[in-house]
Amino acid sequence: MTETEFSQLVDATLAKIEQAIEASEADIDFEMTAGILELEFGNGSKIIINRQSATQQLWVAAKSGGYHYLWQDNAWRNTRDGSELFASLGHYVSEQAGEKVELGRYT
Repeated sequence: MTETEFSQLVDATLAKIEQAIEASEADIDFEMTAGILELEFGNGSKIIINRQSATQQLWVAAKSGGYHYLWQDNAWRNTRDGSELFASLGHYVSEQAGEKVELGRYT
């Protein structure tokens, strides 16, 4: 994939994450700055989602660890276990929010 295609794909994915967070009605603040999406929870913890152009990956830093996602088979897949980004992100967000937050149904 070209750099332009990667950039467009990441921008669309980050916008979908913002929409999913907002639609979930969970108490989560979010801010996009220079291609980095930061989710902040009531307990002060954060999840950071950012692009890694050199490797064409999305990286997620959560309380539970750091995760790398690569575009494969029309989805962002975890490079370690193949899990899909939105399903995994729903788990990370739920863990940090202290309540069940489903993001997959909004994508």
